[in-house]
Amino acid sequence: MKKVYLVLVLYLLLFSCTSRKTSTTLKPTKADFTIAFGSCNKTNLANEVWDDVLAAHPDVWIWGGDNIYADTDNMGTLRYMYAQQDSVPGYAKVKSQIPVIGTWDDHDYGLNDGGVEFSAKKESQQEFMDFMDVPQNSPRRQQEGVYTSHDYDMVNGKVRIIVLDTRYFRTSLTPDTDTKKRNKPNRYGEGTILGEKQWKWLKNELKASDADFNVLVTSIQFLSNEHGFECWGNFPHEVDKMKKTIKESGAKGVLFLSGDRHISEFSRDKTVGLSYPLIDFTSSGLTHAYRGFSGEPNPFRVGEVIATESFGVVGFNFADKVAHMKIIGVNGDILGELQQSY
Repeated sequence: MKKVYLVLVLYLLLFSCTSRKTSTTLKPTKADFTIAFGSCNKTNLANEVWDDVLAAHPDVWIWGGDNIYADTDNMGTLRYMYAQQDSVPGYAKVKSQIPVIGTWDDHDYGLNDGGVEFSAKKESQQEFMDFMDVPQNSPRRQQEGVYTSHDYDMVNGKVRIIVLDTRYFRTSLTPDTDTKKRNKPNRYGEGTILGEKQWKWLKNELKASDADFNVLVTSIQFLSNEHGFECWGNFPHEVDKMKKTIKESGAKGVLFLSGDRHISEFSRDKTVGLSYPLIDFTSSGLTHAYRGFSGEPNPFRVGEVIATESFGVVGFNFADKVAHMKIIGVNGDILGELQQSY
């Protein structure tokens, strides 16, 4: 009898230690359309937020890049790691209930901090398309780069999600040899992030959009520009070009979603000359975070930096023209919020 009791105790202890607490803090966002997104996801680390993603009841999940950490030009290895991610029970459940879209960053692209020079980018693109369940006959498989757009028409409004590729065409970075930072801005006018074809496509996507909200998914940060890591600020002329493109397009409710940094934060720029400020909502990382974060400059920051595992939620309200943004941690804890009217 004592042996049976001991086995029962050990069984209960085992399962109580490995089970997750159900999300109680996060309530489904009251919105007409809800996005959940995240980045920086290692297949060999536990992802503790998939149940919290489901608890948010999003209409779509967006991969923001570094969806796996492969760093390889071996397509067999890349394919195996994507299959590993697909087999994660929490993610498989998300895929079965929510549409999944997104982009890549350097580690799933295949080369750390890589860009146009990556020799296996065409092959890697096809593996990414397989992971994203893009049909074999999709024009997206024939183009260079993984950029695309998705329209979501609701009863009382519309959201256009424009997914950018900041890897396939991105030219060289300039190493910073004067400070301890990794990179410094290129000489103004030197280099590109999106490349000529993608820029032309993006201009058309924004100009032709009749959506109430236009969401730009960029794997690297758009606004924060002083930390020395990868960001749009390394190509200052491309930042100006983007702001000009948005302004001239007349697109409504433009919002950036970014990743890469292993921290989550909100950035806001009121100087673009639009009727609303530009927001860059950074959400990173899903399985690992920059827990040693001790501060860095960001002239556009709103609120605090979150340096623990998290994902992002954006709820759109069409009648009030409001986007309600939340940084969500493990067990559904709301770690940061920002509301923006458009």
